[in-house]
Amino acid sequence: MGANISVVRGNCKVLKVETLRRALFTFDHDDVAVIQWRIKMLTGRESLSCFDICSDNSGSGIQLGKDDDLKRLKSFGDNEHENALSSSSVVDCPVCGSKIPGNNNEINSHLDACLLRGTKRKLTQRTLLQLNFSPVLSKVKIVPDELVESDNPGIVPLSPPETIAREEIEDSGSEELTGKESLLIDSEIDCMVSSSSFCPKNEMAELPMDDCKPDTFEATLDTFIVGRRYADREEISPGLTIALSRDPYNVKDSNAIKVVSSDSAGCKLLGFLPRELAQYISPLVDEYGFRFLGSVISVPENSLENVPIRLQRTSDGERNYGDETFNCLWRKAQSVSRNPPQSAKYQLNFCLMLQEVLRNNTHLLTEDEKTYLESFTLLSNDSQRIFIRLYTRKGPWFRMSSISYPEIMDVHKAVKELDEKGYMCSMEEAHQLSESDVSDILNILSVSELREIWRMLEKSCGRGMKKQDLVSSLVSTYADGLCPGLSIMIMNRTGSCVRISSKAESLIWRTERLFFLNGEQDLSSFLLVDMGKVKYPTYNCILSESVFSNRRDLLSYEEAIEVAQIMDEALGANRTDTVLRCIKIAESHISAALPIQYLTSESVITIRHLFTASWVYSKVVILGISFLEQERRYRDAIDLLKWLLNCFTCDVRRGYWTLRLSVDLEHLGYTEESLQVAENGLLDPWVRAGSRMALQRRVVRLGKPPRRWKVPSFSRSAMRKIPEVYVQGRPINSDLGAKSRFYNEEGEQCGVEELALYYYAGEGGGWQGVHTESGIWLTIFGLLMWDVIFADVPNVFYTRFQNAPLDLGTDSFYSVRKSSIESHLRKIRDGMAEECLIKSWETHNGTACRGVNWDRHTLHELRAAVTCVGGHCLASLCELLTQDYRSWSSGMPDLLLWRFNGEYSGEAKLVEVKGPRDRLSEQQRAWLLLLMDCGFVVEVCKVKPL
Repeated sequence: MGANISVVRGNCKVLKVETLRRALFTFDHDDVAVIQWRIKMLTGRESLSCFDICSDNSGSGIQLGKDDDLKRLKSFGDNEHENALSSSSVVDCPVCGSKIPGNNNEINSHLDACLLRGTKRKLTQRTLLQLNFSPVLSKVKIVPDELVESDNPGIVPLSPPETIAREEIEDSGSEELTGKESLLIDSEIDCMVSSSSFCPKNEMAELPMDDCKPDTFEATLDTFIVGRRYADREEISPGLTIALSRDPYNVKDSNAIKVVSSDSAGCKLLGFLPRELAQYISPLVDEYGFRFLGSVISVPENSLENVPIRLQRTSDGERNYGDETFNCLWRKAQSVSRNPPQSAKYQLNFCLMLQEVLRNNTHLLTEDEKTYLESFTLLSNDSQRIFIRLYTRKGPWFRMSSISYPEIMDVHKAVKELDEKGYMCSMEEAHQLSESDVSDILNILSVSELREIWRMLEKSCGRGMKKQDLVSSLVSTYADGLCPGLSIMIMNRTGSCVRISSKAESLIWRTERLFFLNGEQDLSSFLLVDMGKVKYPTYNCILSESVFSNRRDLLSYEEAIEVAQIMDEALGANRTDTVLRCIKIAESHISAALPIQYLTSESVITIRHLFTASWVYSKVVILGISFLEQERRYRDAIDLLKWLLNCFTCDVRRGYWTLRLSVDLEHLGYTEESLQVAENGLLDPWVRAGSRMALQRRVVRLGKPPRRWKVPSFSRSAMRKIPEVYVQGRPINSDLGAKSRFYNEEGEQCGVEELALYYYAGEGGGWQGVHTESGIWLTIFGLLMWDVIFADVPNVFYTRFQNAPLDLGTDSFYSVRKSSIESHLRKIRDGMAEECLIKSWETHNGTACRGVNWDRHTLHELRAAVTCVGGHCLASLCELLTQDYRSWSSGMPDLLLWRFNGEYSGEAKLVEVKGPRDRLSEQQRAWLLLLMDCGFVVEVCKVKPL
């Protein structure tokens, strides 16, 4: 189950709330499994009457009841002991959290009904709740359960600590959204919950009395009805009379307050008060006899959106409202009503990102940049939300008329504030339209609007022209100055437009890079976690140094990233001049930075070199070399390869560069020089794995007499024959360059790999297997070495959005964890691999880990593979991956086959499949020979047409 329930017969220890929840709900949708496990845990369910299952003051644990009750509790699960509490006592159900009478019959009946109907509390995504980006941060408390109207768990911000947000998902309306924006609209939330929500249920929030002075108070509150999706579909109209009704037994929040229609018979449920307001109103109703009536102010277009209402306070006139607690509660309720927080998840996530970057990277930002970013948190909620919305949308320009979001009250006011603070730029008049912005502004117009402008210029109707053709033609017309009124025509149709300012855009881009430390993740990573799409593993962030030592290094790295982006676009568009220009820029920057950054091997084996400008520029050069080789410009490629080998003397990529240099020299006919390069490469300690084997084969092949008379010592090993089998099939296509397709014996179409699997399952020996290449091996490695991968190692986990340590793929991964790795490898060799695999699968199923694919392979397939491959081969493969994950994580043979010889033993085989026109590359042959050295049985299956 993956949960450690600390309950023993005769000795009841304190249980962790979240541990109990995880144990109860490991099988989310399997009621049978839940009930079976519950019976195992709660043998004598009547013993629940002796527990007061609620959080302590810190919200951290489940505590036992009164002292005299503990004396009467002799054993947990004893069906014969007497109830420790009277039947009138009330306990919390550990499944749904609701209050139930403490007698045996009531507890038994409730648990049966509760579990059978699948009632469960929403579980939060723990990885972000346990986030600790800085050593000085304290542990984050577990957020309490949501209100009944809340539908999705939310992320808890680390800062500010006094606020925690929860909100239900709202419908996105009719606005058409794409990409990250569609994720944002799916993750809206309704309310902000103050930290007082951490107090135990049925206890009033502890309020700061210093801020609560007696004062006269207004008798009205303006707020909203939320949670409409959980209410009756009662029609709401403006002016509808409403009333409030307490819901103390709400399973999500004991402070919940229902909003009901007092106009209809039976008081139909319309929804609920926002949670942040209900926590103050509920004690006023319970303790001071407050009563509220009200009416609906307006009705939103979407029936599920929040409904504005106005509440009128009434009372019995007999209570004393002069004490400090009362005044504090009322003032808090008024404050929340006047300024409804309604902080959206994406808003909290964005602010969290800013705060963490400002906290951990002050040495990388100027005072002006820090002040600028800090000022964002001082903006109004509407301004913050609209900025984040537009930043995550494709722009750069947006029509003011098209900006509308249900959680933003006043768009124009928010945009004006952002414009004043320098976060946005606006354009309202035609004279503000510059030539550089014409193309972007035209792109926000529809095709019909563009054609209308085209016709007004006395051109053809443009009906057959595509949008980009119309935009290009209009931009050309504007640049030629042939139509002075074109800018007016454009602005008349767009109206006022806004865009994110260049300063804000560049600073937020830098903030994202510093927070995530890669170019693949952005704000959508928060949302994927919020919605349960991605679950990151649990690990500790132990930080003693920053990735970037100073601002100069950061700026150089950002500049290199921009060059790499330009290079990528140029390769896609086949712009040779731009590619060559990027290569020249990379060369010049590496030459200037190298004497500082690559003087010793020690600086290279650390992970910080992955975040240097020189590393990025070297990748730009490598891309350029591949481009030149495709263009058959071998001389230029050779010059660059020699330059890389001369500059980066301690780099794991030297093996690949040496091999390519030897191959390119042979292409030009320089056989002797090609041989010398291969021989020298074998003396290089940084040439490893497949590259080393490929170079050995080149030395044996090129070094025949009369070039070399001495036979190398590795010749017999490198030139070993790999077993081959031949399979025949009826081809479907025979086009040159197209992937080969065949008919199998049953007349079904298949590829060469599927045809080979069909052969091995039948006349080939009754093998079972999968077409996997490296996939299944990386999954097995991740599961067997999970504890090693996510061990506590300093400066390898910088954020809670990592699926692997930063040093995986470097030499330091093995050296830092050597003792732990060797211990795991001994277990694998001793035959414990299957046990470790099952335990890791059950504990971490669905958690993101580099290389692990939870969906592609079943546990049955993985167990069969581990059993048949054997501990010795598995340990050898895992050892190679820990020592050089970068080289070994790709290029494995196509098929993994296995068959059982008995119940607990079997054999396995790795097969590389080749079609009629394919042959083994030197690299693939090197892989197969290395696997043979590890003890694997390998062969090549060649498919031939009938």
